[in-house]
Amino acid sequence: MALHRLFQLSSVLRSAVSLTLRRNIGISAVLFQRAKELDPVQKLFLDKIRDYKSKAKTAGGNVDAGPAYQKNLGEEVIKLQRLYGGGDLNKFPEFKFTEPKFDEGAK
Repeated sequence: MALHRLFQLSSVLRSAVSLTLRRNIGISAVLFQRAKELDPVQKLFLDKIRDYKSKAKTAGGNVDAGPAYQKNLGEEVIKLQRLYGGGDLNKFPEFKFTEPKFDEGAK
């Protein structure tokens, strides 16, 4: 009887340990993947993104934007200012709400 209970407990313990190990191996596989060298295509992709980021910082905006792009951008900004009443389009608008005045009627 005690031996039978020991085997049942062993079975439950074995399944719990197995589940825990599977979860930990799944998590550690992701961590070890980051530590390994990247796939050459992934590495090239990340290098291009980093290169674009550094170019955007030095250019102060869009990379390789020519005078035609700047002209079109200026025209669109003027059009939006005309449509929406002017103002600074790069700043979030400020809203002013007034408290409604309720009339107290005769009770």
